[in-house]
Amino acid sequence: MKKYLIALDQGTTSSRAVLFDLQGRMIAQYGMEFPQIYPKPGWVEHDPAAILSTQRESLRLLVAQTKIDPQEIAAIGIANQRETAVLWDKQTGEPVYHAIVWQCRRTAPIVEKLVADGMKEYIRSVTGLIADAYFAGTKLKWLLDLPGVRERAQRGELCFGTIDTFLAWNLLEGHPHITDAANASRTMLMDLRTLQWDETLLNALEIPRSVLPEIVENARFMGALRKEILGVPVPVCAMCGDQQSSLFGQACCRPGMMKNTYGTGCFLLMNTGTTPVVSRSGLLTTVAWRAQGQTHYALEGSVFVGGAVVQWLRDEMGLIASAQESEAVALSIPDNGGVYLVPAFTGLGAPHWDMYARGTVVGLTRGTGRAHLVRAALESIAQQSADLIDAMADDCGFRPHALRADGGACANGFLMQFQADLLGLTVERPPVIETTARGAAMMAGMAAGVLTYDEIMNHWQCERAFVPQMEAKARDALRGEWRRAVARAKGWEAREGDEMPSSS
Repeated sequence: MKKYLIALDQGTTSSRAVLFDLQGRMIAQYGMEFPQIYPKPGWVEHDPAAILSTQRESLRLLVAQTKIDPQEIAAIGIANQRETAVLWDKQTGEPVYHAIVWQCRRTAPIVEKLVADGMKEYIRSVTGLIADAYFAGTKLKWLLDLPGVRERAQRGELCFGTIDTFLAWNLLEGHPHITDAANASRTMLMDLRTLQWDETLLNALEIPRSVLPEIVENARFMGALRKEILGVPVPVCAMCGDQQSSLFGQACCRPGMMKNTYGTGCFLLMNTGTTPVVSRSGLLTTVAWRAQGQTHYALEGSVFVGGAVVQWLRDEMGLIASAQESEAVALSIPDNGGVYLVPAFTGLGAPHWDMYARGTVVGLTRGTGRAHLVRAALESIAQQSADLIDAMADDCGFRPHALRADGGACANGFLMQFQADLLGLTVERPPVIETTARGAAMMAGMAAGVLTYDEIMNHWQCERAFVPQMEAKARDALRGEWRRAVARAKGWEAREGDEMPSSS
């Protein structure tokens, strides 16, 4: 009898395996971190071998420690960090280079050339995306431009993929070269309506069609897990980009429902139903998921540095010993003391889309202390998310009454209350905040026939609702000062060919 669902949640800083029952309740998880590689300012890389080994071992150790029978697993779903690009040899599986991470800005000059060549509006209309280095397509071009690589690709020797594709190729029997519709919509190479690779964009980026995977539905039988991993060929029945998976895991299955994930970055998605909505405010139109022959779309806003700013406080600045400590430090003072931190370490995402913005702290005085910087960092997560929700309200013509929150940073009570206050909306936190994993598991369960849409909706619960308490005047003042700080962070990094201003 099938009792369990498992999600492989391959994230930006760790790989995890998460065990659920058929009602979507989390039973156990096991995770392993892997190194972050920063070769140059603004460049971010991962070792694909480290991604694969940590993901495979986390699954093995989860099953071993929980002592479940692998034959009782109904299905496995894969959720992954999106836009991170890998190119590998289709015979040996050896990557030609490190994985280029979604945060990486090295391909900004490629984007600028696309814009100069008149492709900006075409990209927007066909893919639903903004011309930006965030997406995987320009990363693939950068990899192909390495010495000798394009020639190998043209000979049909290489496979490209985002992390879903890389994991499927390595973990499933027969090395399937596939990607799901949600991940494909993040490459800046797929037509949003036909769900096919767009030849005009492939030509513009000099990408041979042969390196690209087949685009498939999110919820379907992808293949059997290689038998040597768990001893039995467990079916893998879902793949989905982490944020779309989180939208599904939050049971936002009806148009107008909205969630925000507070992870390494922050990602706000609103379900817009089966029709793509074109944003006027700098948001992205993306595939939410394709299942049972129907494509569901979403509006999305992305914050590049969300919870990662807390890691920065801990690891680079030494201002806190742990992420959990940040809440108590922030609450030790009554307000931010006029200090605003804009964590544009790798540029600004939606709705600003400034590849050349950089991190900025303003409002420092002689009385500024450690607590003010910690509080300003936490407030910056909520402020950036508020920018997204304001833009989404402009696009949709209404402001939802509630926001469903998930991700590791939503465990921070100060952050959640400040977010509710800043928005004037109720923020709902579920008992299982790892909704990315939950979504992949539930989607796999649906494809395996052990769950329905209605059951997934009914299983969702609210653990705590954060109700706004701040007066509108105070809220407006905080938002106004934040906008002033963002204006000072924009355009800081010199563009290629620009001269830095003289210090004299």
